[in-house]
Amino acid sequence: MQSQRFAVEFDRRTVGIAVRVPGGFMFFSSTDHFNDIDGRVFRRVRALERELGRVARRSRRAAARERLSPV
Repeated sequence: MQSQRFAVEFDRRTVGIAVRVPGGFMFFSSTDHFNDIDGRVFRRVRALERELGRVARRSRRAAARERLSPV
């Protein structure tokens, strides 16, 4: 059986790999930025893409809050 795997890019950077497993694709993060979804299985590649976007948006909002909070 041939394994299906491919590099996952987000925002023009490689952020991990996805490997075909029973039930979908398992994501392996290559950057700390996406560790929250490391090891998760996504039924479709499109679901993985959406989750990458969600994680990135949450991270940007958190960074913006940190910049705005008084020290």
